[in-house]
Parts: sequence; C-alpha cells; structure tokens
Amino acid sequence: MSDYDLVIRNGLIFDGTGGEPFTGDIGVKDGRIAAIGEVSGAGAEEIEAAGRIVTPGFIDLHTHYDGQAMWESRMSPSSNHGVTTVLMGNCGVGFAPCKPEQRDLLVAVMEGVEDVPEVVMTEGLPWNWETFPEYLDALEARQFDIDVAAQVPHSAVRVYVMGERAAAEEAPTDEDLARMRALTAEAIRAGAFGVSTSRNIMHRTKAGEPAPSLFSAEAELKALGRGLTDAGRGVYQIIPSVNGDAVQEFDLMERVAEDCGRPLSYTLLQFPMGDPDGWRNSLKALSAANDRGLEIRAQVAPRPVGMLYGLDLTFHPFALHPSFRPIADLPLDQKVAAMRDPAMRARLLSEQPEDTNTTSVKTVLACRFAYPMLSTADYEPDLSQRLDNRAAALGLSYEEYAYDVLLEDEGRRILYQPGANFRDANFEAISTMLNHPHTMVGLADGGAHYGMICDASFPTFYLTRWVRDAADHERIPLPRAIAALTSEPADAVGFSDRGRLRIGAKADINVIDLDALQLHTPSMVRDLPAGGKRLWQAADGYAATIVGGVVTYADGQHTGALPGRLVRAGA
Repeated sequence: MSDYDLVIRNGLIFDGTGGEPFTGDIGVKDGRIAAIGEVSGAGAEEIEAAGRIVTPGFIDLHTHYDGQAMWESRMSPSSNHGVTTVLMGNCGVGFAPCKPEQRDLLVAVMEGVEDVPEVVMTEGLPWNWETFPEYLDALEARQFDIDVAAQVPHSAVRVYVMGERAAAEEAPTDEDLARMRALTAEAIRAGAFGVSTSRNIMHRTKAGEPAPSLFSAEAELKALGRGLTDAGRGVYQIIPSVNGDAVQEFDLMERVAEDCGRPLSYTLLQFPMGDPDGWRNSLKALSAANDRGLEIRAQVAPRPVGMLYGLDLTFHPFALHPSFRPIADLPLDQKVAAMRDPAMRARLLSEQPEDTNTTSVKTVLACRFAYPMLSTADYEPDLSQRLDNRAAALGLSYEEYAYDVLLEDEGRRILYQPGANFRDANFEAISTMLNHPHTMVGLADGGAHYGMICDASFPTFYLTRWVRDAADHERIPLPRAIAALTSEPADAVGFSDRGRLRIGAKADINVIDLDALQLHTPSMVRDLPAGGKRLWQAADGYAATIVGGVVTYADGQHTGALPGRLVRAGA
C-alpha cells in the first residue's frame, strides 16, 4: 500500500506566501497536503517536477460561471490556466433568488451584461431552485473540474423583492430594503461569500434597458451591506460608475464599507475617455481609506481590458449594419461567401450601425481602435498597426481596410481593441495599479462575454508578461506574483483552506514549466447548449493541475476527473 495518494518530486516549490522558493517534494493524502520537503514514502501516483515550479492552485475572484456551472462540468477556459477555485456572482448579476415569472428578466440581464446568449441559458438552466440557498443546493449536487463558490447578486435580489418595479427603476420602500437585507443575510448564512452590485451604465440588457441595480440609491446599497453585518461575514463587490467622478464614487463605496463593517472590493480601470487621472485619484483614496483602518481593495487587470471582434463573434464593424443582419446567423463560411460579393461589400460600406442599444452601437464604432491579432496573442500592440492608422497609411478608409481584414483566414481573423488600461498605448498605468499595496489581480470574467472577451487567461498572461518576460525595471518577483494569484485572493474573501502549500491545506496544486508557458490566440468553439459558441484560449506550459489531490489537467489536457465541488463560506 502506498504512503501517499500522490507525490510531486523535485519541484521548485512556491508556497504562496511570497517567501523564497525551495526545491523539494509534496505528499498528498485524502485530498490534503500531508508532507512537504523531502518525502521518503511512495505515492500511488508520482509526478516528476524537476525544472518546473510548483504552486498552489490559482484563485479567481471575478468570474460569471453562475450559468455554466449548471450545464457544464468544466469551468473552462479558467481551468485551463491553473485556476482551481472560482468565485462567481459578480457585477450584481446571476440567477438566484428568482421566482418563476422573473426568469426571463434575469436571463435578459445576463445576456446583455455578460454576453451569454439567451438560447444557451433557456436550454441550459434547469431552474431547480427559487431561493439562493436552493441555488447553492443545486450547485452542491454537481461535479466540476475545479471548485466553485458564489456571491449573491444585487439585481436578482432587487427583482425578487420588487418584481416589475425593480426594472422600472423605482425606489424601494422601507419594507423592500428590509427584505433585501434579510435575503442577503440568508444567502451568506447558506454559504455565499458575499454580495455584489454594479453601477456601470454599460451594464444593460441586449435591448438597452439598464440592469436593475444600476441606479440604486445609497440606502439600498447599505441595506445589502447590513445583510453582511447581520450574517457576520462576507465581502462586498462593487462595479463603480464608469462615467462618475472617481473620488465621489470612492467616497460612496467608503461610506458603504464603513456602514457594514465588512471588506469591500471594487473594479479599477484606466478608462480611454474622461478624466485621465481618475484611476490615480482612486488609488490615493484607496490608500487613505486603508490607512484609516477600512478593508477596501481594488481589483485590477494585468493587461488591457478590451473587446474582441470578428465575423464569428458578437460584434465587428458591420455587425449592426442593416444589410448584415440577414446573414448574421449563417455559418461562417456562408457569411464569408456573402461578404465577398461586390454588391454586398458596396451596401455594407455605405451603411451605418443601427440598434436600440446605444452601448452596442458605441461598441461597434470603437472597433476602429482595434488591432488585428495574428498568430500570437499580442496584448501590447504597436499603435501604427491600429486599424484606423493602418488604413490611413494605405490610403483607404477605415471601413474598407477593416472589411478586408475581417475576411482574412477565411473569416477567422480576430481584432483586439484594448479599451481600458491602454489609454497611453503603454502598460505604465497597469504597472502602477498592480504594484499598489491594496490592489489584487481580478476581472478575468470567466464564464461571460462568450463572444466578446476572453480574459480568463489572466494568470498565464500575468506570469509571462509581468514575471518571466518583463524588463528589469517592471518585473514582479515570482514569489510575489504567485502570492497574488493564490494566498492574496484566498485571504481577501475567506478561503481559509487553500491558496498556500502547507500541511493540512487542500491539495490544489499547479506544476508549471515556466519557460514553456505561452498563450495561444483566442478561437471560437461551439460547445454550449443549443449549439452556442464561445471564445476559447489555450495555453502551453501547465504540466499538471491538481484539485483536491486529483490530477485534472495533464499537459493542458483534461484527464476526465471531476473532483471540484461547491465551496460554502463558513463550512
């Protein structure tokens, strides 16, 4: 009989605390780390890790697998990038609590805010719950390739309490607020890790209606926070207004955090428009708040947060043109054939985008600031290669040049528009945000934006761009980078049994060939319910990903194992 279920041999071990690495072994027994250092006993399974780094499994605090976890066992693409635990229910959107007559509204909100096709949710969601505790029970009955945890979403709570009044932007009554507070506390006591909300004006249904949470007054935000207070635990996650004053937005979040006495995290980006110093002012306010004893963190992205465009994606320069709509749902090869017709080209080039959702129109128009993504996933493009600049250099209109680029590679060409964090066409703002003492890596959005964004690869990008390949003056030390992906997010929300390699901890582990770590260009796959499609991004260099002592991915390939389960706060 073997001494251990699994032994990892001779790896360079980073324990997740930020301390210096050491070469050694790890022994795993019954899903827990049983030995670290020199392990003399044999394992039923052994992994040779010489020349590779061994880390805790990565923890992603900003995902939207709320629906995917109900129709799929693999939380990809996150699980293909070393992530072993995800927290979903961000941005105030989700599917519980929900009465039967409210399902269509929550689906419409998720479709618009997170770009999950309505038909996918209609076919994929079993709706075997109404309350949030029942939703957690439904998740607990399922098996995954990684662990999942949830937050309770504000929009769902608001709709559950107020019905049609919630979407009509009516103010809640005192009774409504008391009910929202109670529902939040109920969700936390059942195992939710927090509550989330959004004030981002871009968060709308596909038809252009604002998400129910968007215009909630301070009293309502505080009511949710007091639900955390009543339960005695939980974090508050907020997407601030993108067009509001950064300091005023922070002051509001600070008052909410003070009122509930719970940790709060918020999204921080350098926006391409508006106040160029907004993000800096927010960081200053963040430092001051923490100096006063508040526990507030900003979630920041390690690369530009932008849109992907293409003929097989949700948006491209001609997606909302009247002449394109009849061919929008055709197979890609038929769309390409139709667009190669000179008459179709002439019509599309003469039209403008039209839609009831002004955000969608703005998204299409912003494609002029995109860059062709070729054989490698380049997230730091040269300004001269931007579509509008390249078109001008060739003596073409932007529309003419974009039309030709879209048809390259039989219509599979993807265009990358780095909207946020690239205002100055460099990474200086990102570097400053990443190195602030009160920020953490976040915003990967796995499980959402199936046809627009593919940022679940953040961990791989972070380890390559900011660690292995960075210039000396901006390189983040590897021990600190590993902590940013493991112990820091674990501590931020209360994952007490993971995020560190120590005896007794849950055996969530990565074995990584750092030299071979590489991102592939995103591509489109069709593996969703009802034949739905989503963006996918593979990576090389992950020799093994282990969840609860079970190897789930070997050399990037799923082993078929599904040891992942629901994680309940306080369990």
